[in-house]
Amino acid sequence: MSQQNTSNSLKLIRLGIEAYRENIIFIRSDCNICTSEGSTLPTRVRISTKNSSIVATLNPVHTNILKEGEASLSEIAFQRLEVAEGDTVSVSHLLPITSLSDVRSKIYGNKLSDNSIKRIISDVNEGLYSDIELSAFITACAGDHLDFDEITSLTKAMAAVGKQLYWDRKVILDKHCIGGLPGNRTTPIVVAIIAEAGYTIPKTSSRAITSPAGTADTMEVFTTVNLTYDDVKKVVNKEGGCLAWGAVAELSPTDDMLISVEKALDIDSEGQMIASVLSKKAAAGSTHILIDIPVGTTAKVRTEKDALKLKYYFKSVGQSMGLVVDSLITDGSQPIGRGIGPALEAMDIVAVFQNKKDAPQDLREKSLMIAGAMLDMVSNSEKGKGAELAKQILESGRAWNKFKNICIAQGGFKEPEYAKFKKEIFSTVSGTVVEIDNRRLAKIAKLAGAPNSKAAGIYFYAPIGTKVEQKQLLYTIYAENENELKYALEYIATTANPIVKIE
Repeated sequence: MSQQNTSNSLKLIRLGIEAYRENIIFIRSDCNICTSEGSTLPTRVRISTKNSSIVATLNPVHTNILKEGEASLSEIAFQRLEVAEGDTVSVSHLLPITSLSDVRSKIYGNKLSDNSIKRIISDVNEGLYSDIELSAFITACAGDHLDFDEITSLTKAMAAVGKQLYWDRKVILDKHCIGGLPGNRTTPIVVAIIAEAGYTIPKTSSRAITSPAGTADTMEVFTTVNLTYDDVKKVVNKEGGCLAWGAVAELSPTDDMLISVEKALDIDSEGQMIASVLSKKAAAGSTHILIDIPVGTTAKVRTEKDALKLKYYFKSVGQSMGLVVDSLITDGSQPIGRGIGPALEAMDIVAVFQNKKDAPQDLREKSLMIAGAMLDMVSNSEKGKGAELAKQILESGRAWNKFKNICIAQGGFKEPEYAKFKKEIFSTVSGTVVEIDNRRLAKIAKLAGAPNSKAAGIYFYAPIGTKVEQKQLLYTIYAENENELKYALEYIATTANPIVKIE
């Protein structure tokens, strides 16, 4: 329990300032705290109540928006400190963070020991690092700057600091896609098939990092994904699987802190990626994990060589943690499915579940391939039998029923809907689609409002190999707001190279 320092006590005023995930305290520049701490450099201070405390960045205020003896917090700081307007907090000097010396050592190219990594992750989890300090750590580890021992230590440290799920079963399955590919929403289909096959699959997923939708964003179209630790246990024990947002369940919480900064820096470090994925899986109690590694010129992993290296590291780091990890290297040259954006991807999922003739076959076949490979991992039967079982479960309608039951157990089931505004994009030439720029296609979907606007995004009609005529429909952009649609169209108008290359 934290003690309040009455000489540095301030009354909170709520200004409604959003600072994403950064704890910030706003104090009048003439307050003794500001003059003591100085205001020329970002300063971190500890804010305390009788029951809790957080660390925040001090931002001086040079107007009279705050009166003497008042302070304000960023919205996330209000939430984390569990205070309201009118409450009193005390502000104190933050003692030096000793693990920053480990970060500085890494910046100069030194190897981090197991204890160094534990110190860093513990302090990150305690909220002691600012985004600037997190950026320093992430950048120091980026590229090829973490060796096998460091990746293993990082994975174990990240898995250990949050909550951990324990199951009374020997086999707990899970899967993960490296990402970088629009659409590719295989997870809901795979989870339903695996759970219906009688296995346990507590799937926790992320929201979008750099894409127009993460699995949690798409699942939120169908049902509640903000499941607590206890909710996850309850749903999985009832249905055999779940599809939850991992941040609420507090599994490997430092992963979400690191990811948020990686997103801002547009960095996706190989070592940190492996630690991110496997720490979440270990915390979820998984024993057998399948990794999907899409490879393509505009995907996250560009070459077969890079994919094989990742496959080796996933397997080896997994083994060091007692996990069975295998990987599939898949085609990352173009979107999987037609929908790009939460609701549009959800429509693809429903079409596959319902075995509709016009369902995207690439999404169907990839889902069956992944589910089959996962079943083969834990079966004593002949290899390939898993794919047969997965197909039977899907075609019989059992997977669709299981998916709806999982959704109902999580809070209810809803059908996806189209956005109000749309714009069709047609080909200006005749020929064959030979290349698709995944990154720019994803950017259009994001500019249209995805994933915050659930129904926004792109529905894509022209995969590689499609023969098109002039004025043939290539894709449709959807937006919930007319201005967001115009914003996306302005981006298309300013791009020189074709997003869909036709020859």
